[in-house]
Amino acid sequence: MWEAGWPFESALLTPLLVIVLTTMAALLTPHLQFYRLLGAAPALAAAMFSVAGTLGIGLLALMTGFALSAADHDLGRTPGNFTLLAITVITLAAAYASRVRQHREHTLAEVRAVAETVQRVLLRPLPRHLGQVDVEVLYQAAAAQARIGGDFYEAMQTPHGVRLIIGDVRGKGLPAVEAASVILGAFRVHVHGAPDLPSLAGQLETGMNYHCGRVPDVDALECFVTIVLVEIPDGEPIARLLNCGHPAPLLLHGAEVREVEPSAPSPPINMAALLGDHYQVDTIPFTTGDRLLLYTDGVSETRDGSGTFYPLTQRVRRWASASPRWFLDHLRQDLRAYVHGTRDDDLAALVAHRVTPCDREAAELDRAVPVQRGH
Repeated sequence: MWEAGWPFESALLTPLLVIVLTTMAALLTPHLQFYRLLGAAPALAAAMFSVAGTLGIGLLALMTGFALSAADHDLGRTPGNFTLLAITVITLAAAYASRVRQHREHTLAEVRAVAETVQRVLLRPLPRHLGQVDVEVLYQAAAAQARIGGDFYEAMQTPHGVRLIIGDVRGKGLPAVEAASVILGAFRVHVHGAPDLPSLAGQLETGMNYHCGRVPDVDALECFVTIVLVEIPDGEPIARLLNCGHPAPLLLHGAEVREVEPSAPSPPINMAALLGDHYQVDTIPFTTGDRLLLYTDGVSETRDGSGTFYPLTQRVRRWASASPRWFLDHLRQDLRAYVHGTRDDDLAALVAHRVTPCDREAAELDRAVPVQRGH
């Protein structure tokens, strides 16, 4: 009768409450003829009930109107007849509005389901172990009523070491998912052959240029992607980072946490023609036991009820020494507590942990939960 997903009280009681209160007011003050307000009940029902439920509420309002009109000796007179006719017309209009709403909700649900399916295909499970690097990932979709975003990530073993990418497409919905697929496709194709990170970024730029040029009615300035590329070479205690307009990664060295800001800006992908194609690579120490946290703005731009941004660097210091899996679990729980409910944006976070074979065996023994990509 009422729509699935609505709280029982709000869906059932609101229109009925209108009928009950109107009836009480009409009986207590018959000279004011409050029963003429009964048409509000089916009008409210259209926003939350199915067509049948809306018609049922309208029929109940009409029957109540008949009874109150008769009690008021108004039945058969012009004012009473007009009120009953108005309730009937409002009920039919509300039923039609309910049908339109249901159809629209069904269409939106199908579009969202397609986007989520495509996104799950794009964000395939990452290998936990890549050479000397262990990888853990966290992904959570936005609240059900929000639009799917364009967060993405990938990690692959290459002749140059482990290479990772995390990024965020500007915009929401299927266009963002499509753009993310373009970037991930280009990354997977060129990640092995590109001699360095600037060359790899150039290949992503070319792919995004082609994609944005084929999308109709899209402003080139609105079609861009922020990314971080990371290269962790085997046998060298370093990591190379190329940040194209993305939130700065965090380096966790023991209990120390610091932001890895780029020494010079690099343009977001598909903005090189406007901002120049100089890609700055920064090299940082990355020894055994160090971890690198990559994340999207769904993490850093999370806000609490007062609008204050989530203080990522300060918060993660409390569990900086936790294992990568537990670290991401703490992060997910802390973000959920910070917003006191649902978010309106996707979030993705990835931890790259440099280990030795002995460290890996100990971590496997200590692992108590499987990889979770989100709920």
